[in-house]
Amino acid sequence: MRVLLVEDDLPLAGALVSFLRDRAFIVDHVSTLADANAALPAAQWAVVLLDLQLPDGDGMSFVPAVKRASADSVIIMLTARDQITDRIRGLDAGADDYLVKPFDPDELLARLRAVDRRISGAQGSMVTIGTLEIDLARMSVSRRGVPVNLTSKEWTVLRVLANRPDRMHSQSVLLNALYGFDSETGSNTLEVFISHLRSKLGRYSIRTVRGLGYRLTGDAD
Repeated sequence: MRVLLVEDDLPLAGALVSFLRDRAFIVDHVSTLADANAALPAAQWAVVLLDLQLPDGDGMSFVPAVKRASADSVIIMLTARDQITDRIRGLDAGADDYLVKPFDPDELLARLRAVDRRISGAQGSMVTIGTLEIDLARMSVSRRGVPVNLTSKEWTVLRVLANRPDRMHSQSVLLNALYGFDSETGSNTLEVFISHLRSKLGRYSIRTVRGLGYRLTGDAD
């Protein structure tokens, strides 16, 4: 899932980016409203984490722009403003959720996972398909009861596939989930990760339909 973080507190932003990337989220960070507006059309943002007190204005003014660009983008405000009137103002402006600083990163993580499940249509955190058991909340997968170690990029691909195993996932959707602004992608990078997953989960665990994309099948060798 791809996240845009708009936060001018650089130590906090760095900590959040590191925390979320370690948990297989794709996170891009900007620190001003100007940069946020420039970043908005650059990707399909599932979530925008938005600070309200920015160097060049009130983050609240960015909410309508996000909703115009993508009505499905979820906006979670991160702010030191703890007055109930501020929360009401933010929600009335179109924000979907609100976290008051300081907050526990695990609380933010839980909210992002809830968004991920809602967007994907997943019914729960556990997915069993073929010989695979996938725990989306704990970021773990086992094959025939044996735990399988995945890299963060491999897990990102698997999470997209496992959220909706009944759906064909296009190359563009998977690449958007995999890479941020500061990443370079080659034409065969996705195929490499798919190949690695098949070697760990079973050669027939992921089906390729040329021109359409990939679907998780969970079939054993």
